[in-house]
Parts: sequence; C-alpha cells; structure tokens
Amino acid sequence: MNKYQVKPGQEIILSDWDPGDRSAFVGDKDVAEERLGALNRELEELQELLYAESKHKVLIVLQGMDTSGKDGVIRHVFEGVNPQGVRVASFKVPSPDELAHDYLWRVHKQVPGKGEMVIFNRSHYEDVLVVRVHELVPEPVWKKRFDQINDFERILSREGTTILKFFLHIDLDEQKARLQARLDDPSKQWKFNPGDINERKLWPEYTKAYEDVLNKTSTTWAPWYIVPANRKWYRNLVIATVLVETLKGLQMSYPLPKEDLSGLVIE
Repeated sequence: MNKYQVKPGQEIILSDWDPGDRSAFVGDKDVAEERLGALNRELEELQELLYAESKHKVLIVLQGMDTSGKDGVIRHVFEGVNPQGVRVASFKVPSPDELAHDYLWRVHKQVPGKGEMVIFNRSHYEDVLVVRVHELVPEPVWKKRFDQINDFERILSREGTTILKFFLHIDLDEQKARLQARLDDPSKQWKFNPGDINERKLWPEYTKAYEDVLNKTSTTWAPWYIVPANRKWYRNLVIATVLVETLKGLQMSYPLPKEDLSGLVIE
C-alpha cells in the first residue's frame, strides 16, 4: 500500500489522485470482502496482543470530505476488536471551555495510552481546515499551525505512539450520490445535515486546504495515506491492510507471567 502513502515533501494535487482507483487489489468485491474478513481476524489478534503487551500506543486519524466514510471505516475495519483496548474520539464544534484553551488542548487529552488504540474521527486537522475555509481565524494564525501539529505529532511518536493518518478521497459526484441516498432513505435521514449542502459549495476551498495538509504534514513519524474511497469496500481494504502490516511491524509479543506457573495444578 506504499503507493498511497504521501512522502515527506511530496507535492500533492488531489486531481492527480483517482478516488475510484482499485489497482492494488486483483479480484471483485466478493473476493475483497473475504480478504477484509481475514484482515479483521488478524487485526483482532494484533489488537489483543497490543493490549496485553501494554508497550505500544497506536493513533489512527480519519479525515475526509462529508460522506467520505469515516464512520463506515470504524464499523467495518474495526469489526470484532475488543472495545476494552480501542477507543473512538470524535471532535465536533469546540465547547466554550475548549475555546478558552489552545486548540490542541482537547486533542492531547484523547491520545492513546500504552496498549491502547485510538481512532480520531476528525481531529486536530479541523483547525487548519474548517477554520481556514470559514475564516474563523486569521490566515497568519492557521498557517503557523502546520509546524505546531508536526511538532505535536513528533512528541507523540518519540513517546512511543505509532501514528497513521488516512485521507478518505472521494469525488464530487460520489458525494452527491451519497447525500441523495441519505435523503431518500428514511432510515438514514437522521444522518442528513442540510448544512452539508452549503459545505459542498466550498469543495474547491476544502480541496486546497486538504492539499496543504497533505503537503505540509506528512512526515516519517506521522505519514498520510490518500485512500481511494469512491468504492467503500476498497477503502476498507486499503486501511485494514496498512493497519495490519503496521501492527505486525511492531514485533509485539505476549508478556511472560509475573510468577512461575509451571507447578500450579487446578483441581
């Protein structure tokens, strides 16, 4: 999956990246879903190992345009993992208390502890995306945040956190289809936000903002992956593969018992 990883300093123009790409997998959707099931089982075992060893910390950042599938990734990629060691943190509009502090204050409290995997459903990157597009802070303020975020993630990495960041890449037509599906289906209308229509009009502005994020904050210690997300099954497969391969690379092992158990007999 290295083809989707943004190299440090690489210039990203999102129009050059096909959101419908599926070239890293040979087979149809049914075969892909079988593969995802196998990856789910591997992830379940690796997450249990992560929790038992209690040495590493894993942070997964999910970002993308509205309807890009952040919730879907959480449901399908992390199906079967033990909730005791996995936590989802969602970052919505800041509260008055959060606004009274620096923008990373509420984020730092949510990062993973040893043995824990945390998924950021949106993240600290909202403070160089939404605030920029809607001009909630002056340009000199959000511009300096790229370096601040890199430094923040470097601290986490040096303290033992493995960071993976995924940009779920869809196109304007796919977003329209997904918004229409929500509007047409009574069981999904609760997910429809009329404000998404106004946000959709700002697509060019968000695209530029995301390009800057990808260009300026993909580092060796916290890489970005541009995930083709027009096909939900392919999106899930890419993320699951990257995650499983990364966890395997940590070379984890179960800890030894604190006491000698060889002489114990259970009657």
